[in-house]
Amino acid sequence: MKDNSSLDMMLRSLHLPGVLREHHRMEESAESGEWSYEQYLKALIELEINERQQRRIQRLLKRSNLPDGKTLSTLDEKQLPVKIRRQIPSLIDGGFVERAENILAFGLPGRGKTHLLAAIAHELIINKGYNVLFTNTRRLVEKLLIAKRDLQLEGMLKKLDRFEVVVLDDIGYVQQNREEMEVLFTFLSERYERRSLMITSNLVFSEWDRIFKDPMTTAAAIDRLVHHSVILELNNQSYRAEQARMRQG
Repeated sequence: MKDNSSLDMMLRSLHLPGVLREHHRMEESAESGEWSYEQYLKALIELEINERQQRRIQRLLKRSNLPDGKTLSTLDEKQLPVKIRRQIPSLIDGGFVERAENILAFGLPGRGKTHLLAAIAHELIINKGYNVLFTNTRRLVEKLLIAKRDLQLEGMLKKLDRFEVVVLDDIGYVQQNREEMEVLFTFLSERYERRSLMITSNLVFSEWDRIFKDPMTTAAAIDRLVHHSVILELNNQSYRAEQARMRQG
C-alpha cells in the first residue's frame, strides 16, 4: 500500500486543496495507462485553477454587498423598456468597465433601477471576475465624512479605487450640506476616466442642484459623469405596483 502522507503534507503546505482532494482518485486512471503523466498533471492543475476561480468569485460576491436576490434570473425584463432590454447583453459583457465608462439609471421609485444595476453588477462578478462594490450613496458619504474627519480621506479613496466598479444606489435621496457635497464630488472626480460608476437616481439632471446645491459643482459633477456614460431611462410602469396587483389578483 502506498504511503501518500508526505505528498498530502506537501499539498497542504502549498495550499492546493483541490489537488489534495482529487489526486488519489485520479492517480488510478494514470497508473492504469488511461492517462499519460502529462494528462494527469494537467487535469489536477485545471481542477485547482477552476476551484480557485470559484472561491475568488464567492469572495468577490460577499465583498460586493450586492442585495440578495437581485440577479438577472429574477429580473423581469419584460417590464423594462425595449431599448434597455436590448442593451443588457452589451452591458453585462463588461466593455464599459474596460473603457472606464459609467452607467446612469434614471426613473421614478419602483421602476427597477436598483434591481437592474445590481443584476448587471452580479454578472460582471460571475462572468468577468470584476471587483465590485454596491453601496447606498448616503452610507458612502457618511464613511467619507468620517475618513475626512480622521484625516484618512486619501486612504479611503485608495481603498475604493481597488473596486473596478462602484454602484451608487439612490444618489437622488442625498440632500447634502456643503461638507457632504464636497466629499461626494471628490469621490466622483477621483474615478473620472479611471474607474466605472453605476448610479441610480430618481432625479433627472436638471434637479441635481438639490444634491450638490452649488450650480458650478452640480455642472462639474454632471459633466464628469456624462462624458463617458450609458444612460438608462426607466420610464416603465412601477415594478412594485405591478407586483402588488399580481398578489391581489
